[in-house]
Amino acid sequence: MTLKDLIREILIQLRIDLTKNLKYDRLTRIIIKRTVNSKSVCIDVGCHKGEILDLILKESPNQKHYGFEPIPVLYNNLLAKYKNQAHIYNCALSDQKGETTFNYVKNAPAYSGIKQKKYAVEKPEIETLHVQLEKLDDIIPESEKIDLIKIDVEGGEFNVLKGAVKLIQKNKPYIIFETGLGASEFYGTKPEDLYDFFENVLQSKIYTLQKWIDNKAYLSKEEFLNLYNTNAEYYFIAEGQKTKEL
Repeated sequence: MTLKDLIREILIQLRIDLTKNLKYDRLTRIIIKRTVNSKSVCIDVGCHKGEILDLILKESPNQKHYGFEPIPVLYNNLLAKYKNQAHIYNCALSDQKGETTFNYVKNAPAYSGIKQKKYAVEKPEIETLHVQLEKLDDIIPESEKIDLIKIDVEGGEFNVLKGAVKLIQKNKPYIIFETGLGASEFYGTKPEDLYDFFENVLQSKIYTLQKWIDNKAYLSKEEFLNLYNTNAEYYFIAEGQKTKEL
């Protein structure tokens, strides 16, 4: 563990939310502990270094989970790290199969994605990769019961969801996902379309992480649009198993 990782871990344990990302990391841990059990099988889209997959494996160490990472160096690290603990795929997920170019931000890999966007680093070092595009519906066996999906692909989350309709409708998993200005609009995502897709196609309700943890009501469309357009929140959870009310 690096010094940076150690400091981050201490801050999370002490519940000191110096940044919004630290808060999201802390809340995500709570959600995974509540939604994942020893029989759960989960999917991590945008697996990166495996931070979320590590949390999943703590709760469900004997199941074989799924991880997706298009950047070769990260994919190879994940293969070595997890071996027989997860199915790791070297591809990007979308709503269609094929090939695409992928912008690998070498000095800030977490910002990498299919579309170029604004980056929170000076002079981003971008390497153009050619990667396979796949759909979750084509990869996950129909017999597999999926309990949780995490999607963080720097703006392309809506396309991932559209490529997983059958899977989500059948399993009604919890979905932790990122969406917001600065990334999603580069993929043509409109928040009203995303909200309607969750409600009408996936039969799921959207919450902020904190609202879900506190057992508060799901977000109305107006509330979701306001959070999206102001960037007040950009990490959410959707639940399709039941509707929570105040």
